[in-house]
Amino acid sequence: MSSSSPPRRPQRRAASTRPPSYDESLLDAELEGLLGDAASRRVRRLRRLSAEERQRETETEALIALSLGFPIDELLPEERPLLPPHIANAPNDYIVVRNHILASWRADPRAPLPLGCVLETVASSYDRLVAAAYGYLARAGHINFGVSAAFPAAPPPDAATQGAAAVLVVGAGLAGLAAARQLLRFGLRVLVLEGRSRPGGRVYTARLGEDKAAVELGGSVITGIHANPLGVLARQLGLPLHKVRDRCPLYYPDGRIVETRLDRTIDLVFNTLLDHATKVRESLNEAAERISLEEAIEKLRRLYHVARTDEEQMVLNWHFANLEFSNAGCLSELSLAHWDQDDPYEMGGDHCFLAGGNSRLIHALCDGVPVLYEKKVSRIEYGVDGVSVTVEEGQIFQADMVLCTVPLGVLKSGSIVFDPELPQEKLGAIQRLGFGLLDKVAMVFPHVFWDENIDTFGCLNKDSSKRGEFFLFYSYHTVSGGAVLIALVAGEAALEFEKVDPIVSLHRVLGILKGIYGPKGVTVPDPIQSVCTRWGSDPFCSGSYSHVRVGSSGADYDILAESVNDRLFFAGEATNRAYPATMHGALLSGLREASKIHRASESLVNSDQKKNSLPKRLKPPNGALLDLFLEPDLEFGRFSFVFSSLTPDDPEATGILRFSLDKRFFLQPNNPELDGDQKDYSSASGAFHLYATVSREQADQLQKSSEDDRTRLGVLCKDFSVKLMGYDNTCDVGSDLISSILSARKARKLLQHPKNFKISR
Repeated sequence: MSSSSPPRRPQRRAASTRPPSYDESLLDAELEGLLGDAASRRVRRLRRLSAEERQRETETEALIALSLGFPIDELLPEERPLLPPHIANAPNDYIVVRNHILASWRADPRAPLPLGCVLETVASSYDRLVAAAYGYLARAGHINFGVSAAFPAAPPPDAATQGAAAVLVVGAGLAGLAAARQLLRFGLRVLVLEGRSRPGGRVYTARLGEDKAAVELGGSVITGIHANPLGVLARQLGLPLHKVRDRCPLYYPDGRIVETRLDRTIDLVFNTLLDHATKVRESLNEAAERISLEEAIEKLRRLYHVARTDEEQMVLNWHFANLEFSNAGCLSELSLAHWDQDDPYEMGGDHCFLAGGNSRLIHALCDGVPVLYEKKVSRIEYGVDGVSVTVEEGQIFQADMVLCTVPLGVLKSGSIVFDPELPQEKLGAIQRLGFGLLDKVAMVFPHVFWDENIDTFGCLNKDSSKRGEFFLFYSYHTVSGGAVLIALVAGEAALEFEKVDPIVSLHRVLGILKGIYGPKGVTVPDPIQSVCTRWGSDPFCSGSYSHVRVGSSGADYDILAESVNDRLFFAGEATNRAYPATMHGALLSGLREASKIHRASESLVNSDQKKNSLPKRLKPPNGALLDLFLEPDLEFGRFSFVFSSLTPDDPEATGILRFSLDKRFFLQPNNPELDGDQKDYSSASGAFHLYATVSREQADQLQKSSEDDRTRLGVLCKDFSVKLMGYDNTCDVGSDLISSILSARKARKLLQHPKNFKISR
């Protein structure tokens, strides 16, 4: 393949030319140059920007948000329902604020981005939008996630975690670990059950040879570094990345290199065939749903009489094999209508290897996460009272919710019984989606005998049915700590590969290498150690990764991602419509489900709250108002507040203000000891109280307005037009609100009495 067209890994078409070198630190420098470092963020509001400068800054932040998967001028579909209606219906200013927060976080993801830091960089008139955007982005896992010391798998020290919901996570792959880590940070109780004796799932870095070289037997390439969350983890850990260099020479079986002109010509033919296939499906409309990509391409190839010679056909078949590698499926299975439905979401930038292997990310994600190994799940029961997960040894684990992250191949196999049975729509999606196979022969040699200046090279096959057999070699000598070569097997060849003795497969690979390098006078040594993967035969995955099969569509990824009754949740690459078949897709699905589980845990509490709430016409118990203020949600100076929300810091929360007075307030108005926040007046001798209804946002504004209680009182009555009332009037007029606050407080206390994980036999 020509140097201007590197193989897609696992992208769909030939990639455009990328820069000749890549250094992860360059991204830091580039973003800091655009956005400023953490220190400059904090004082940005103090800088005077011209209208043009502000417009350029807004456009830059919008482009960064776009690279993270956010539309420039609209809300994400899942974002809209989580926002207050008045913001969702007029989101322009909110979107600008949201993009600013995203860009600020990505400028330096090695440390958390506090809400206060964002507020300092935005005009105070937008504080409400900042609170809404920050809350959504933090809970959805778009900011403040990671694996460095700044992001431990534990809630903040000041978080009230007693009584938090219990969650079981099935599977310790990227999706399960990312979700578990995030849930722990949210304050929930988490336990991960992993069937293997190791974490990582389909991401598996083996240590082979005398020097224990890092060899990727599963997920290997970080596909597109721009905006990739795996790149964020690498930056947080200070791990270097190596750009997969573009040059990928192709060799005939006899060792001849494919000449550049033919390489480029067939590369163009390949991409033209795909372009014409796109036009064909558009003209066929619904009929395209029943046609495979291979059927369309073959008809087009014959129609246009391309790849006539044997050599041209061999090169074109190599491209088809590369496409089958990208999708872990035969072209005869891929849907013409939807096989490339995720193309618009591809991560930009270079493809990279992680120095030392991807297990470094896995181990970092595991840090602080409770995982039980060799617990193969056989049954998942879910109902209104919680969930039960049974493992093969007979142990039963009980919790409030369960997150299932097993691969699609496991769901297809039926090795896990769901009780009750999964909804028919979800069962249909599991059946329709494809789950294909990619295998590898990994070899550690005594020394590097191939070209050290390349990371990939390909080999053609005369037999079109074997086009995917050892068609592509990856060289990991730059990042593995040893002379490592990995040969890939895709398509139909992968299905046959697992039936062949590993010794036979190894000899075939060595024969190919000797055919390439022997004519050059290079001796190919015997490998020190080798491994043949068998992902299709592995009961913990039964394949490699998903694709859109004939009869399926991208909508099936969404169906597979749907939760059931807010008790049973699903994550994994096959639940991510935008980023399937990728490591970052798995990670992002875990963060997505952590957010959904967090919301569901609050909904469960709110549901219990509604069941036990007081009737609307029933007045609260005598003295209830006084009891509420024994533990105010907020207090400063002579002011104290209680709020009717499960999260009392919610700006939209409605509450009751109490203002405490005594004789000294009137007789000594200039006494500084009687003003400010330093004195508690709630228990002052001879004090009496006035009350009013306010929002949390008003309470926060009141606190910031002054340190003098007299000034604050003026702001409350004049600027906010709030009317103060006595105790009796407040109880009469505000009885519903008092009852609501009582219910909210009861719900909060429910969270302080956890339903622990129960284990029985």
